[in-house]
Amino acid sequence: MISLQNLLTDIRACHQCADLPLGPRPVLVADARAPILLIGQAPGTKVHASGVPWSDASGKRLRQWLGVDEATFYDPARFAIVPMGFCYPGKGKSGDLPPRPECRALWHPQLLPLLAGVKLVLAIGQYAQAFYLGDARKADLTATVQAWRDYAPQTFVLPHPSPRNQLWLKRNPWFELEVIPALQAQVAAVLTNGTLASSNISCQK
Repeated sequence: MISLQNLLTDIRACHQCADLPLGPRPVLVADARAPILLIGQAPGTKVHASGVPWSDASGKRLRQWLGVDEATFYDPARFAIVPMGFCYPGKGKSGDLPPRPECRALWHPQLLPLLAGVKLVLAIGQYAQAFYLGDARKADLTATVQAWRDYAPQTFVLPHPSPRNQLWLKRNPWFELEVIPALQAQVAAVLTNGTLASSNISCQK
């Protein structure tokens, strides 16, 4: 089996999608020690430019949701950041295009088994949820996030923290009232103790 370091070298040299509008620039963080795996969508233009995942307004809100500071978030021994697409996919009519499917198909099956320390998975946005929840996903993102207890404590399902989703957050105040405190408690438990918090959370309705 290929080592994680060698695999990351291969990923960062990937030109599978040579037709990307800004060219390939894979952005991810992966370390076998990380207890939290964050699966998002794909980098935006700011992240493409910086090469630092979630270094934008979405990342600021995400860190607030998680209850962590930048030093903690960017510590590879704590968070593995593996989006569905590693490169900026380009602009569509109503925002960025979906993550390129070639990326997940090529790299995720090789990469995720090497992240042996993962205890908690954060599935952010419809693309991560559609693939990694499979038939357990509900009819749409709102229904899936409303059913978050069905997936906790090992997995938390979240909307994308983009400023574009401000209207969704206003329409769904239960998310910040119910899901965020439970998420922050679980993140703190994993980072502090290395284990999931003892949970009757999945049974609470």
